[in-house]
This record gives sequence, structure tokens and C-alpha cells, in this order.
Amino acid sequence: MQKRIGVIFVSRRNSLRSILAEACLAHLDPKRFSASSCGQPGHVAREFHPAAVAALKSASIPLPLRPPRSWDELVRANATAADFVITLDATTESRQPPWPGQPDAALWAYPDVADGSDPDKIAHDAIQMLFSLRRRLELLVSLPIQGVDRSAVRSDVRDLGYLR
Repeated sequence: MQKRIGVIFVSRRNSLRSILAEACLAHLDPKRFSASSCGQPGHVAREFHPAAVAALKSASIPLPLRPPRSWDELVRANATAADFVITLDATTESRQPPWPGQPDAALWAYPDVADGSDPDKIAHDAIQMLFSLRRRLELLVSLPIQGVDRSAVRSDVRDLGYLR
């Protein structure tokens, strides 16, 4: 049996962007990929953002099993090392800790739509974000990741951050 490819998605609060990405990747290819998400300590939400819940429900994608959590939980000494860390919030990129196993990193910057004041706009933007993430993640799962040149894969994963 092949080792699953570990991917960690990072956003500040771990309530919307990273939750959408984690749930979508887990839905697309749970056999090859192990998806998790986290946020910046001191900023992590207590629960999933309602717009994330609604967007995932509209796409028939189940919510992640774990509630929002900080990256401290994932970098503990006994944590499983990831193969990729994909940051969805550019403001957290320079603040992240050293990740166990030195995974490849990529920035797929998305705006913080949860910070808005209009619930209808947040809901609309969350659905649009899910569509965009799904397109990138479908390309990610189609990459020949294992058994190929690691630098080429790293470049491909980083390049996915430039898709519109």
C-alpha cells in the first residue's frame, strides 16, 4: 500500500478558506491524499464559518471531522509530517513555524471573505472560492506526485496558485 500524500492548508482563522480546501481535497481523493487544515494561534475560530458550511453543503461535500485548530497542534513532535503545506492567506506565510519533515510549500492566496459585513456577499464569495479551490485541487490530484522529480512537482503545485 502506498503512503498517502499529506497536505496541510493554512489560513488565519481556519474557519472558511482552509476548511473549504481540506474538505474538497478529502472529497476528491481520500485514498491518495490526507488533508488537514489549521490557523494561526490566537486567531483560530471556535467553529466553522456558516458560509463554509453552506458552500460545502451546496456542493454535497462533507465537513471536516475536526473543528478549527491552530498550527501548534500539527507541529508537535509526534505529528505526522506533511508532503505539502499550502497557505491560503498571504498574511500568515511569514509567521508559520518550521513544519515537521520540511514539506514543500506553496501560496494559493485567497482574500479573507469571512471578514466582511454582508452575509449574502460572504456566502456568494465562499461558493466562488470553493469552485476555484476545487479546480486547483482537481489539477493537484491529477499530478503524478509519487515517483517523479520532486522539484518539478513542487513547481507545479506552486504554479497552481496562479490559476484564476
